[in-house]
Amino acid sequence: MGVADLADYPWDAVAPYAARARSHPDGLVDLSIGSPVDPTPAVVADALRAATDAHAYPQTMGTPALRAAIAGWYARRRGVPGLTPEDVLPTVGSKELVALLPLLLGLGPGDVVVHPRAAYPTYEVGARLVGATPFASDDPDEWPAATRLVWVNSPGNPDGRILDVDALRAATARARELGAVLASDECYAELGWDAPWDAEPVPSALDPRVTDGDVRGILSVYSLSKQSNLAGYRAAFLAGDPAIVARLLTARKHLGLMLPLPVQAAMAAALDDDAHVASQRELYRRRREVLRPAVEAAGFHIDGSEGGLYLWATEGRDAWESLGRLADLGILAGPGHFYGTHFPQHVRLSLTATDERIAAAADRLRAVSVLQD
Repeated sequence: MGVADLADYPWDAVAPYAARARSHPDGLVDLSIGSPVDPTPAVVADALRAATDAHAYPQTMGTPALRAAIAGWYARRRGVPGLTPEDVLPTVGSKELVALLPLLLGLGPGDVVVHPRAAYPTYEVGARLVGATPFASDDPDEWPAATRLVWVNSPGNPDGRILDVDALRAATARARELGAVLASDECYAELGWDAPWDAEPVPSALDPRVTDGDVRGILSVYSLSKQSNLAGYRAAFLAGDPAIVARLLTARKHLGLMLPLPVQAAMAAALDDDAHVASQRELYRRRREVLRPAVEAAGFHIDGSEGGLYLWATEGRDAWESLGRLADLGILAGPGHFYGTHFPQHVRLSLTATDERIAAAADRLRAVSVLQD
C-alpha cells in the first residue's frame, strides 16, 4: 500500500453536520477537533521573534539549547532523570512522527503495528503506509508474534484513558519479549484530571519505575501543541533509547525533517517555563467542570476521560445519530467511528473552545435535559 491507496480524509464526512450546527441561532460551538484557541504564551512568542535571524540551515538534531531543555523538562516534569542530548530529538509536530515511524524503523509487509482500540487514526495510517498490519489491542497478551512496533497512548486520544506504572510495565515487558519497539504517545501528560492524576504526574514510559533504568526499545513522544498552545508552530519531540534516536536522526537528516530555528528557540523557552503550563491547565480544568455535568445531564455517559482534552461520551446510539442530535443544538462533535471499529456509539467532545463557547454548549445541553425531565 502507498500514499495513493490511503482512504479519504475522514473529517470530510463531518461537513454536513457542521453546516447543520452553524444554522443554530446562537452560532456554532465546535468541539470536534482539539485545536487550541488560547493565545500563544508571550514568553514563547518573544523567543520566536528574537530568533528570526535564521539565515543558516537548522540542525535536524536540534540546537544544544533545545536538546538540553527537552532533557531538563523530562527530569523536572516527567520524573525521567539522566537523559542526555543524544537521547532526544525534535520533530516537525508529532503527527508526522507518528505517521512516519514505521517507515523510519524499516517496517514493511509481514510486520504488525499494535495500537490502542480507541486510537488516533494516524497509528493505523503509518502502518498501512508501509504495508504493515495494524492491530488494535489494549491487552499485551493478545499482541502477535510478528509485532514490531507497539503504540501506547496515555492520556489517550480520544478516550482520555491513563496507563499507570503497572500497565506501562506490562506493555514494556511484552514489547521486549516480542522484540518490538514500544512508542508511547504522551502528548496530553500535563492534563490529568481524575484522582489520582489530579495530584500526581501521569507516568511516562521512560519513568524508572517502568524501565528499571533500562530504556532500550522505548520511545516517548511529546507535543507542545496542547500544553503551550503551539499547534501552529509544529513543535514536538521524542526521547528514549539512544540507539533508536540515532537511527531516526540519520533517516531524518536524509529526508530534510528539520525544525525552523526560530521554532526551536520558542520550544526551548516553552519547556523552561512552567508557569504558562499551569495557567493553561487551569483553563482546561474549568472548561471541563462546566461541560462534563451538562453532557451527562443531557443523557450521555462519560467513559475514561481521566485526562487529556476530550470527553469520550455515549448515549447508547450510533455516533452519527448522536452527532445529528448535537448538531441540532449547534454543537459539533467527532464520531467514534473515526477512532477505530470498536466504539461506534461514542462521540468525542473537545475542551478546546473559548470559555464563552463552552458555556453556550453547556446551556444548550442543560436546556435539553430540562425538557427530558
